[in-house]
Amino acid sequence: MLPSVIVPPLLVLLLLLLPLICSAASSTTGFSFKENFNIMFAEDHFRTSPDGQIWYLYLDKKTGCGFQTRQRYLFGWFSMKLKLVGGDSAGVVTAYYMCSHLDASPERDELDFEFLGNRSGQPYTIQTNVYKSGIGGREMRHTLWFDPTLDFHTYSILWNNQQIVFFVDRVPIRVYKNNGKPNNFFPNKKPMYMFSSIWNADDWATRGGLEKTDWRKAPFVSSYKDFNADGCQWKDPYPACVATTGEHWWDQNEAWSLTDAQHEDFNWVGRNMVVYDYCGDSERYPKLPGECSLY
Repeated sequence: MLPSVIVPPLLVLLLLLLPLICSAASSTTGFSFKENFNIMFAEDHFRTSPDGQIWYLYLDKKTGCGFQTRQRYLFGWFSMKLKLVGGDSAGVVTAYYMCSHLDASPERDELDFEFLGNRSGQPYTIQTNVYKSGIGGREMRHTLWFDPTLDFHTYSILWNNQQIVFFVDRVPIRVYKNNGKPNNFFPNKKPMYMFSSIWNADDWATRGGLEKTDWRKAPFVSSYKDFNADGCQWKDPYPACVATTGEHWWDQNEAWSLTDAQHEDFNWVGRNMVVYDYCGDSERYPKLPGECSLY
C-alpha cells in the first residue's frame, strides 16, 4: 500500500495567506525563469517550452547544463517539480540542491537531491546528502513508489534551525536534526542558492560505476517547472531577514518536527524505500556520527 500524501493543515492555511507574508519572505512561483535564475554553464543546452513555464536541461557527450537562483536564502521551504530522464539513463545524474557557494568551494554548506540514472527497466535511485564546511559523507539512498520519468513530481526541502526535511510529493523521506551542540554537523549559518544540473557521472552513479553512459541515447533531458522559494532572502551586507524564531511558518513550532501523519508516511518510507543509510553503515563509521543518535 502506498503512503498517504499529507499536506499539513498549517501549510494549507499559509499558502492561502501567502500574499500577506512579510516582504522578507519570498515566493517565486509563477515568475519567469530569467527573473529567478542564471544559467551556470552551456546555455546552448538549455531550452524552455513555448510559454516559458517548463525548462529543459540537456546532456550530451560534449557537456551538460545547469542553472542557479539569483537569490540566496537562509532557511525556508524550497520546491520544484521535476521529470527525470526516461529510458536508459545509466551514468546520468540530475542534481537538485542548495549550496552556499557558486563554485565547489571547500568550505561550502550543501543540501542535495541527486537522481541517479538507471539501465532501462531498473528503478531510479535518489541520493540525499548534507554538507557542512565542505564535509559530506551523510548519504542516504531511496527508491521511489512511482516512475519519476513519466510525469512531474514535486521535490522539496524544509530547512530551519531545528531540522532539514527532504520531501517527495509532500511525503517526508528523510529528516536531519540539529542536536544543538557546539560541534554539531548541521548547516545553519551560511545562506544558500538553489541549483539544478544534469551531468555525466558514470564513474560512480549507476551500480558503483559498472554501468556506463550509452551516448547513443543522447541527448538526455531533464525537465523542470513550478519553482517555489518561501524563505528568508539574504542580502549583503545585512540580511533582509535574520532567522527569528516563530516569524515565518517554516520556523514555527509546527515545522520543527513531523506531524503524526507525516511520521506514518516517513516510517513507511523507512521500511520500504531505503536502499542505504550512512547511520547504519558501521563498517564505514565504526563510531557513528553524533546526529545518528537523534533518530
